Amino acid sequence: MSAPIENRPVTVPDFVSARARGVKLTMLTAYDYVSARLLDEAGVDSILVGDSLGMVVQGNPHSLPVTLDEMIYHTRCVARGVKRALLITDMPFMSYQLNPEQALANAGRLVKEAGAHAVKLEGGIRSASAIEKIVRADIPVVGHVGLTPQSVRKLGGFRVQRNEDLLMDDAKAVADAGAFAIVLECIPADLATRITGELRIPTIGIGAGAGCDGQVLVLHDLLGMFEDLHPKFVKRYAELGTAFKDAVQQYCSEVRKGKYPAKEHEFK
Repeated sequence: MSAPIENRPVTVPDFVSARARGVKLTMLTAYDYVSARLLDEAGVDSILVGDSLGMVVQGNPHSLPVTLDEMIYHTRCVARGVKRALLITDMPFMSYQLNPEQALANAGRLVKEAGAHAVKLEGGIRSASAIEKIVRADIPVVGHVGLTPQSVRKLGGFRVQRNEDLLMDDAKAVADAGAFAIVLECIPADLATRITGELRIPTIGIGAGAGCDGQVLVLHDLLGMFEDLHPKFVKRYAELGTAFKDAVQQYCSEVRKGKYPAKEHEFK
């Protein structure tokens, strides 16, 4: 078992050197101060403010409606709870696709105004010029290939991606453009392992098997907050959705029966 990064702020060089040190990287999403503080105290290496907030926070069917201003707001909230973890923020749909100059300007806002340590953007070859432009400004970038949720319309849904040549070329383009890490989402495990072996930068898997250098999950999935959502690659480490409802139902029952507040909850 590999040892976690020691108890100090996690840096980009820590990520880059993790494989050589035999360290598996951990990443989870957060969208608010409380969640970020708890994740940070629990020892996660990296916190991702994902545009998945469009689904798990806003209730949309996908992430496309999320705006840059919303990402800045949520990143600010998360940043207040982070002392140790590397804080990465997603660049939302249409915040980097127009041209590299737009990508740099918006990445700069996420770092300067929101407090992100690094940004993440989707796409391989098509996003290489944007990644290169951002990296030249000394803003660290994480790439994202495979199932790219912002391409849900083109892909026809959230589907496993199996085009080996395209995925390999995309991953190499991200690395060559200067990204310090790359997320591999929903691709066959054997292919993810081959991509990991070909790249000099760490791979972070989500639905990509154990051969990656680290793993990322949406916090709400890990905690079992949604009863009707069970992605194959998710392990539910708790069932907080059920516990949440049980607690609220008990509260409602005690208030209606006059059991709460009791004498010990009153001021004298």
